[in-house]
Amino acid sequence: MPIPLPRLDPDPRPQPPEAPLPSDCCDSGCDPCVNDTYAEALAHYRQTLAAWLARHPDAHP
Repeated sequence: MPIPLPRLDPDPRPQPPEAPLPSDCCDSGCDPCVNDTYAEALAHYRQTLAAWLARHPDAHP
């Protein structure tokens, strides 16, 4: 008898980006800085999470 495969969620909840460690920034004025990249990723996450929550109104924020 075949083993049933787990079903993949077709619309998984977005996951937040991993915050950089304080030591990840070298304070040399890099463009882009890891903190800038993180801020952009966090803004994108918040937008995708808001859209996901609109599609899943029973989910907890």
